Amino acid sequence: MLYIVPTPIGNLKDITLRAQAVLSSVSLILAEDTRVTGKLLQQYEIKQPMKSFHSNNEHNVLDYFGEMLKVGDDIALVSDAGTPAISDPGFLLCRYCREHNIPVTCLPGATAFVPALVMSGLPANRFHFEGFLPPKKGRQTRINILATKEDTIVLYESPHKIIKCLGQLIEILGDRQASLCRELSKMYEEVIHGSLSEIKSNLEARPSVKGEIVLVVEGLYT
Repeated sequence: MLYIVPTPIGNLKDITLRAQAVLSSVSLILAEDTRVTGKLLQQYEIKQPMKSFHSNNEHNVLDYFGEMLKVGDDIALVSDAGTPAISDPGFLLCRYCREHNIPVTCLPGATAFVPALVMSGLPANRFHFEGFLPPKKGRQTRINILATKEDTIVLYESPHKIIKCLGQLIEILGDRQASLCRELSKMYEEVIHGSLSEIKSNLEARPSVKGEIVLVVEGLYT
């Protein structure tokens, strides 16, 4: 069986008891970055072997790990933080398993956009999860599409691109209300509420911006 195992997005105490049990019992753990996952495993004294499985090699190693699953090995897939296949590697392996009748189960657990959406104060009953915008080609096209979305919009963005991203959103979507979450579940967790321009001004006043970011923006008819 393939186990999709969410891992903490920051605070290592957020791992579930079931996730610990699965990671301690499988034949192999596939990790986006073995150094990152290694720290988590060390924290909980889990000694199962690891192999790398990330966006740069997943096409090349898919058949190899697929054959392991076919002959009866249990494998756990983890990303650096959160739930695999949510803006992280995992989709290709899940699809492979479904195509070859290999059982797949996904454990419930951490993902960054849920707490950010809930804390935003914007409607959470319906929302559009965009994840990361394309870095270059197709970026403006995607933002133009977001401008038509009626429901709350959830985006991921890296700290060195967030100010530029906010500027692009203001230009195309207008100065909508939003909420920015940074360093979720960590000691320096921060949530900034306000208009897109107010959040942009807040970040521009800082010497630097750190931590992965979730940006929640009101929809067209919020």
